[in-house]
Amino acid sequence: MSSAVLPQGWDDWGRSSTHSTAYYGEYKCYRPGAAFSGRVKWSRQLSDEEVKPFLTKDMIGGQAWLRPAPTHFKIPSSITSNTVASIDWSTALLVKVDQSGNRDFKKIQDAIDAVPSNNSNNVFIWIKPGTYIEKVVVPADKPFITLSGSKSSTTIIKGSNHSNIFDCPTLSVLATDFVARYITIQNTYGAGDKAVALRVSADKVAFYGCSIISYQDTILDDTRCHYYSSCYIEGATDFFCRNTASFFEEPAQSQRQRKESPSENTGFSFFGCKITIVGTCILGRPWGSYSRVVFAKTFMPSAVLPQGWDDWGRSSTHSTAYYGEYKCYRPGAASSGRVKWSRHLSDEEAKPFLTKDMIGGQAWLRPAPTRFKIPSWITSNTVGGNK
Repeated sequence: MSSAVLPQGWDDWGRSSTHSTAYYGEYKCYRPGAAFSGRVKWSRQLSDEEVKPFLTKDMIGGQAWLRPAPTHFKIPSSITSNTVASIDWSTALLVKVDQSGNRDFKKIQDAIDAVPSNNSNNVFIWIKPGTYIEKVVVPADKPFITLSGSKSSTTIIKGSNHSNIFDCPTLSVLATDFVARYITIQNTYGAGDKAVALRVSADKVAFYGCSIISYQDTILDDTRCHYYSSCYIEGATDFFCRNTASFFEEPAQSQRQRKESPSENTGFSFFGCKITIVGTCILGRPWGSYSRVVFAKTFMPSAVLPQGWDDWGRSSTHSTAYYGEYKCYRPGAASSGRVKWSRHLSDEEAKPFLTKDMIGGQAWLRPAPTRFKIPSWITSNTVGGNK
């Protein structure tokens, strides 16, 4: 608990009758905000015995229903092994979104919903400049979709949901082979809670020339392999979090990488990026014990604290987390003050983090289409913004 936690700790919302009924407890919390001396008298400092029911998943019967992530995967029967190889990436089905109603759809979500389930076509959804106040989800059964604006500064998807990191994102990508180009994805909630702008919970997802903006937990980079090229990413706390293999080329900054096992081939690599900061910052901290992050050939201003990295109060991660820097430059890249458990990488050590091979990108990254067709499922009733 940081010093931002008020000494009183808890508030009764003006209802003193709850002092004898509400159960507010703390147990072995740490850092300045955990000082118990100033707490309201009706809160509790729990004993080892009192806290037992709250320390395991038994509180929610978790042993009966929590399940591990799958380790083996199958291709859906609707997508054959030849589906991806047979797609002509130079040609796409074109769908247009325009708030004024002069195109196929007024809303981005309506355009996505119109794509048939188990889609096997290259679908290009072009979004006319404007600010779209929407919570957008690309469902898992609709792969091969591209959302594209003309410039990220003029095509903006905006939301303001917060709290649950899986439910609050402005844009959630759950489908494989998704691409976003030249759009801004923004969560405007601000300080005070987790407010994710972008959630990526699918494999083979790429972003080009996008701006992704929030205050806390800007990108929930959740699973599998992702690529970010020439993107602007803004936040104040934990810009990137979770457990993926992601390659960031020419964007930046502070993140939490959640690698829990040495066998997981995940991590964040920032190559040729530029960090810009108001105030000071660290480069990262470990959400998972085996967190892996590398900054290579990145501009680091003097706002980067000399220590570089933080262990989040978990010294046990010093021997398991992999935090490296390679040929970064400008004042913030000075390695003399770095924590001893971070790494200054040699040419050989840096090699795996310097190309898209880290995410197997040669096999799935694709160019923008150059030819377009009207989909058969765009009917005469759809065109004109009747959706």
